[in-house]
Amino acid sequence: MSNLQQRSCFQCGAPLDGNASSCKFCGAEIAQPQPQQHVQQPQHTQQTQQYTYQQSPQQYSYQPAYSSGKSKTVAGVLAILLGGLGIHKFYLRRPVMGILYILFCWTYIPSIIGAIEGIVYLSSSEQVFEEKYARKG
Repeated sequence: MSNLQQRSCFQCGAPLDGNASSCKFCGAEIAQPQPQQHVQQPQHTQQTQQYTYQQSPQQYSYQPAYSSGKSKTVAGVLAILLGGLGIHKFYLRRPVMGILYILFCWTYIPSIIGAIEGIVYLSSSEQVFEEKYARKG
């Protein structure tokens, strides 16, 4: 045989002629093979000692479905410093919880909970903070 690849019908398995568009035995349409596309190799530049690509690779970054505009740092600091009064809850647009913190501030329990919440806010990632704690504005 020559340099042509031996192809066979996907339906009946019969051997096909070189440029056949249909099988001569069963009549099935045969898709013509597409020429292989050459993959662009990175080019090395002398000046910057970096590789550059003709098509830049896709960069994926997290974009939340919405952005509340609330900072986890501000919420964490408010929770640690003023957590007993529930100021961080008002900041995060949870006024009912903020009122509960004010009502029970004389027990010092909201202060302890606020300090713990502040540590959780500051140690969580931006994605987790946006999904769990920050509300849509």
